[in-house]
Amino acid sequence: MCGIAGLSWNSPDRLPRIAEVRRMVNVLAHRGPDDSGLYHSQIGLLNRDDGSDASMSDLASSQSPPSQPSASQPGAMLGHRRLSIIDLAGGRQPLSNEDGSVWIVLNGEIYNYRELRSDLRSRGHRFSTESDTEVIVHLYEDYGDDCVLHLRGMFAFVIWDQRRTRLLLARDRLGQKPLIYRHHAGRVDFASELKGLLQLDDAAREIDPIAIDQYLTYQYVPHTSSILKGYAKLPPAHLATFEDGKLSLRRYWRPPYEPGVEAAAEVRSDEKTRTEVEIELRDTLTEAVRLRMRSDVPLGAFLSGGIDSTIITGLMQELSEQPVHTFSIGFPVAKFDERTFAREAAEHLGTIHHEKVVEPSALSILPKLIWHYDEPLSDSSAIPMMYLSEMTREFVTVALSGDGADELFAGYDRYRAVRLAAAFDRLPRPLRAVFASRLWQRIPASVQQKSFRRRLKRFLDALGEEPQRSYLNWINIFDQSRRRGIYSDRMIEQLGDADAASFLQSAYTECPSRDFVTQTTCADVLTYLPCDILTKVDIASMAYGLECRSPFLDHRVAELAAWMPLKYKRHGKQGKQILLDTFGDLLPASIQNRPKMGFGVPLDSWFRNELKPLLFDVLLDRKSLDRGWFRPDAVQQLVDEHVTAKWDHSYRLWNLLILELWQQTFLDSTSVPVGPVSL
Repeated sequence: MCGIAGLSWNSPDRLPRIAEVRRMVNVLAHRGPDDSGLYHSQIGLLNRDDGSDASMSDLASSQSPPSQPSASQPGAMLGHRRLSIIDLAGGRQPLSNEDGSVWIVLNGEIYNYRELRSDLRSRGHRFSTESDTEVIVHLYEDYGDDCVLHLRGMFAFVIWDQRRTRLLLARDRLGQKPLIYRHHAGRVDFASELKGLLQLDDAAREIDPIAIDQYLTYQYVPHTSSILKGYAKLPPAHLATFEDGKLSLRRYWRPPYEPGVEAAAEVRSDEKTRTEVEIELRDTLTEAVRLRMRSDVPLGAFLSGGIDSTIITGLMQELSEQPVHTFSIGFPVAKFDERTFAREAAEHLGTIHHEKVVEPSALSILPKLIWHYDEPLSDSSAIPMMYLSEMTREFVTVALSGDGADELFAGYDRYRAVRLAAAFDRLPRPLRAVFASRLWQRIPASVQQKSFRRRLKRFLDALGEEPQRSYLNWINIFDQSRRRGIYSDRMIEQLGDADAASFLQSAYTECPSRDFVTQTTCADVLTYLPCDILTKVDIASMAYGLECRSPFLDHRVAELAAWMPLKYKRHGKQGKQILLDTFGDLLPASIQNRPKMGFGVPLDSWFRNELKPLLFDVLLDRKSLDRGWFRPDAVQQLVDEHVTAKWDHSYRLWNLLILELWQQTFLDSTSVPVGPVSL
């Protein structure tokens, strides 16, 4: 696990100084605290890391080849920060092939590198390290861009092909590792995090109104967008090439929800018996766990006491000769505390369990949260995720998690509503008209965000719309009418006909022939999973130099899940049924039957108590109101209704608060901060 940054140029208007690229790399030191390196295509490796800005001529005279670098010649600079996991002594980056014609920087892990190495050696390739990174270089020599098809892992990597003066950027299939880029002025800049790109002297910092609209909808800014104009996220399962001044993107993989999409599985699961599918699932997930236990440093597992993390921990324990170290955190508020379940799972599996009670303080963690999540993300579970990562890193360097199971195996409670809505669409038209009547809006709604009455009203309000928009209305932070109600006239004018729903709707087109619940799980795999869940986990874990591995996100597990019919995944009110049936021996009975508990914090209480002054000092401050995005009276109304307990606007207020604090941190200062900023 690492941080990468750099750029490639083709007759650029301005070529950044080496010191600027060093700043790009060093601001990512939290991702790779163990080592750093920098490569210049016209100079070679620049291993000095003293922060000085040696002139190009000085460096050229002390490096090989001894030539003056020229911006008129296409070239690249690749930078790397390393968290040492595999080949601790030898796996330094940037790294090249035997003759130095292909160079690479990698963020992530390739789990099947040993098998690939053996095959490559049999074909005559010579290796100078024992690292997984070097495998990609030699695969590229043999297969070109299709090298990604041979990889089982989580990765974002960049390859510079010196002979072709060509840059290749790649991101893993499900989007576990991030890669941000900017194409402008005859060059492409890239980094693991946006703050890396912002270290360049010519980095623009103009906020995108359309990105604000998307953020208020989803609580994240979707790929390929960025909160800033001119910057983009490479989508999952995509390659980008920069050659002859042209940038091209290509998708190389799709989860095979739709018949006809190529998958690793030789036989579709709906052509097998239920028992055969369970056997294949057990074997495939066990293999995914085994591969992710390859490490030259200590590793353990997150254990919440939920179905997903307990299964992963149980498989680790079966594969390990020693008890696995497991980690969980708890909170003083009972409805946010899973320690009892985690303890029970640990005892059942025989792990060495570590737990910690934390009193989550938003005031103390907010500066760190805002700086590390250098693009607004208002998923409040990022707070406990950061506490958990900090505690886990005290003991191990790698942790396995259960992320991805809810999306792949239909585990979320909201899929029940999706199923009901699908049944509604099959009713006779007169009956549908009754249920979709605006009269239901007169039902008094509870102030509690997740009360049954409020969820029922929200469900009924959305009926009558097309199914995809109904689902968006159930999961969004601000629905379209609320967004339009809070926006200033200038903001509405700038948005024009932009439609935030198009991101989710485009994901639904991936599997038009499947039932609507399966279509929705597919949409979540393509949107919510990479943009929210995996972003949250990556940034929180890397903030503490912790590598987080997710066996459910092995692409062969994902492909198997995609083929499965819905009846295997959901039975009545129960989601993830096939996981319960396949791995029941690993799960205590109480965990099999427990209701799903959110991994969050008590925002509603915070905003009526300890964070109440922050609402007034930040959201209602003149600086915030004068930015011109929102109507001051609409923001005032949200605050007033919440603090007086007339309504629970906690998620909306958190959404707005994170956006404003992000602007204060990254836009208001003359220079981009290289660390958390006090509020």
